[in-house]
Amino acid sequence: MDGNSGYKEYVAGLMAGIAIVITGHPFDTVKVKLQKHNTEARGIKYKNGLHCAARILKTEGVKGLYRGATSSFIGMAFESSLVFGIYSQTKLLLQGGPDGGKPQPQAIVPSAAFGGAIISFILCPSELVKCRMQVQGPDSVVPISSRYGGPLECALKTVKCEGITGIFRGGFTTLLRESFGNAVFFSTYEYVRYHLHLQRKGASPDSSQLIDIGVGIMSGGLGGIACWSAVLPLDVAKTIIQTTPEKNHTRNPFRILKSIYARSGLRGCYMGLGPTIVRAFPANAAAIVTWELSAKLLGIKRDLN
Repeated sequence: MDGNSGYKEYVAGLMAGIAIVITGHPFDTVKVKLQKHNTEARGIKYKNGLHCAARILKTEGVKGLYRGATSSFIGMAFESSLVFGIYSQTKLLLQGGPDGGKPQPQAIVPSAAFGGAIISFILCPSELVKCRMQVQGPDSVVPISSRYGGPLECALKTVKCEGITGIFRGGFTTLLRESFGNAVFFSTYEYVRYHLHLQRKGASPDSSQLIDIGVGIMSGGLGGIACWSAVLPLDVAKTIIQTTPEKNHTRNPFRILKSIYARSGLRGCYMGLGPTIVRAFPANAAAIVTWELSAKLLGIKRDLN
């Protein structure tokens, strides 16, 4: 990468975040509802992701799939801007210069984990609001009087009832998920991208743009699947921590996962796997393609391109 790219990496990352929400939010809503309802001892249970999506469309319409999208847009835009920018700049620093061919895990892993840790402080409040909005609806066990009219009301009521620390409920779990998840995502992305670009050598210059998009789709999509396959149990625990109304409910993700495993087995710890994997490929493929195209338009150069 061009060492003088500076703020441009953050702009490209912001565009990637917008692409993620547009592409993946409906799948995320289904995932959150499955994690909330199917791990509780009471309330409605969904047979699978398709049943959950059909139920949402029947009772709430298409807007039900985009419940909580406002806070998600804000959070994801800032999150992606920071994570892509921090990752690119930190990797550049650790490598001692621009990309030089084969991926260097000693630079990729700490750069991605560091970016993930930083963004967790922004992502935690926005995801708490998003999740609490998403679990509302006709199937929710939350009393109508306790439901929120919108994201802002949700955030204000949370702070009023639980204090400023309430909006950061699930912060430790979010930090673990983002640090580990981003390390897996960017490692997979860089290695898949590297090997796919090796295969394209000798290709016609006329098809270069199309090939770059194809490489972005595959490297981003596979990176997303690898990431979410690794961190989904932490995400299940985070959903429960953030949506449970009891103030004194444990916030230890490992204790929650132990309880879920005792009740529902490994399947419970991976609740929402279907919609998560279905979402992971297109959403992360869209993010990487948008990031790389935005970077090109902004004049950021990458050696393999």
